[in-house]
Amino acid sequence: MLTIRRDKEIHREEGGWFSARWHFSFAHYRDPENDAFGAMRVFNDDRLVPGAVWPMHPHQDVEGLTYVVEGSFGHEDSVGGAPGPLPAGSVQRMTLGSGALHSERNASQDEPMRFIQIWILPDTAGLDPEVEQKVFTRQDRSGRLLRVMGPEGGQVVRIHQDASVHVASLAPGDQVEHPIGEGRGAYAYLIDGQARFDGEPVATGDAAKVTGQPSLTIAADAPSELILVDVPLSFRPVGIWAGGRA
Repeated sequence: MLTIRRDKEIHREEGGWFSARWHFSFAHYRDPENDAFGAMRVFNDDRLVPGAVWPMHPHQDVEGLTYVVEGSFGHEDSVGGAPGPLPAGSVQRMTLGSGALHSERNASQDEPMRFIQIWILPDTAGLDPEVEQKVFTRQDRSGRLLRVMGPEGGQVVRIHQDASVHVASLAPGDQVEHPIGEGRGAYAYLIDGQARFDGEPVATGDAAKVTGQPSLTIAADAPSELILVDVPLSFRPVGIWAGGRA
């Protein structure tokens, strides 16, 4: 089943020095119909003005994933990780298992910065705090869905869960297909452009939940950037999420 979420339907949060689109319940915002998607708890599209800093804050039992859309992403934490800043196309995973502090910032004093923030709930509670990041170029993802994060690690940033993240930069006429295993779901977000998800027209800011089907076909009608998260729909919550908060 393909469920399209239009840009205008997704919560917008304005903070002066930042603006964001919160796709699921987050902070003070609650959306009972979009509280999570399988093992994915948060999907935010964040923009920071030049020099802005999201102050140090704690999390626990979360795989905090970042994809840098544009600008220069700066990161600080309480565990001494993540040299940077990171350019557009980069990905980062911060494991906030036993609890740690971190902050995000726009490393440029002149240009805006945009990043996608994702929370994946881990398969193990109390993991040691850790940061891993990799830089990928536009060429790496041109004309294909590039796997940038997954449980296997190695050439991709490791996630402590059976989940994966894929990004693509598509030219008009490009078509890609993502297989979806049984019991899994895909969340696809059109960062920019015009495309079709299984033939359904989508535009900048639109997203789709995909469940109960073997694949998703994405065809670009204009230059398009997108990100896709593949997650198990059923999983065993651990740590602070074990009480049914997942």
